[in-house]
Amino acid sequence: MSTVLNPGANCALPQGVITATINYTPIPNIEIDVSAFLLTTAGKVRGDGDMCFYGQTSVQRSAVQMVSANPGVVTYSLNLDLIEPAIEKIALTATIDGNRSSFSACANVQVQLSSGATAAIPTQGRTETALILGEFYRRNNEWKFRCVGQGFAGGLEPLAKHFGVEIAPPHSPPPSPIVSPPPAPAPAPGASPKPINLSKISLDKRQSSISLEKKDGNFGEIKVNLNWNRGPQGGGFLGFGKSKGIDLDVGCLFELKNGAAGAVQALGNSFGSFRDEPFIELMGDDRTGANADGEWLRINGSRWAEIKRIIVFAFIYEGVPNWHSTDAVVTIYAPDQPPVEVRLNEEGGQQGMCAIALLENINGTVRVNREVRFFGGHDKLDQAYGWGLRWRAGSK
Repeated sequence: MSTVLNPGANCALPQGVITATINYTPIPNIEIDVSAFLLTTAGKVRGDGDMCFYGQTSVQRSAVQMVSANPGVVTYSLNLDLIEPAIEKIALTATIDGNRSSFSACANVQVQLSSGATAAIPTQGRTETALILGEFYRRNNEWKFRCVGQGFAGGLEPLAKHFGVEIAPPHSPPPSPIVSPPPAPAPAPGASPKPINLSKISLDKRQSSISLEKKDGNFGEIKVNLNWNRGPQGGGFLGFGKSKGIDLDVGCLFELKNGAAGAVQALGNSFGSFRDEPFIELMGDDRTGANADGEWLRINGSRWAEIKRIIVFAFIYEGVPNWHSTDAVVTIYAPDQPPVEVRLNEEGGQQGMCAIALLENINGTVRVNREVRFFGGHDKLDQAYGWGLRWRAGSK
């Protein structure tokens, strides 16, 4: 039986791994970010390694992880047995991106714990753009959770500063990593925290492109994530049959500098390769659409010099074409670069395919262009971008 916690109430937690699922009613065209701050007895972080958020989804050797982030639901995993002794409290927060709304527009916010408790966060009449949802804390060598529901004005940056995080200036390059012999000792309490970059780039009609640069041309592992709202709908391939919800598939067309071209996608089992040509790999295929983490492409950025261009696309494998209701978002992650987002927030009619982002090698940089163009199939997309491939019906 689930225990409902109102603000101020607490509950004991079992040892080991706890999953915290934050459910909220999405605000149209507004993103809500959920973060976790690992705090000492002074109520402050020790450094940037004590903040888990969209730009750093795993901290303290994976003791705290953001497992998935979808519109309306974000999941964190906490291994309480691995939390360092200097940490007395872990604050779970929610903030509205860009301060473009307030939590009064969010009708429902809850934190569901795998231990069985649910924290109900009141939002009616809230004018704040940030909330401290709850906190995990030590008491007599045991862990407990308290429902807080405290509002905070200003969004993520002021909230992070409140917890002692030093924020890097917007759009400034992230600090160079400091190499130290493993295991690295934890910074002493009171030491100056290193700046953390909260930048997150959203490409839209006003800012439709951005270039990512590396001095040595080695971008490491570039990860492309597709995630969406899997609401119940009728379905089947491009609208036939029945399904419990929408299933989107991510894929790409690629062209290498040596003239090789092709597709990486689940259809036809063309999963690609990370180490060898085309240096792009599809990480499995969520055939049910139930994977909360969405679908992923990996691009070998150390071989970026051999890649000419990549067009990332999604198509509706199951579900009636209704792109606007999917709340789909593609996020591109590259080491030492801010995440780049492209949202599919436009109507796509009955077209079952969407070209989302074009990645081009421009003098060694990764130029990311927002596309969000809808097509009736692979061949139509191919023709629009001049790939020149031959297409036939496939299955997975």
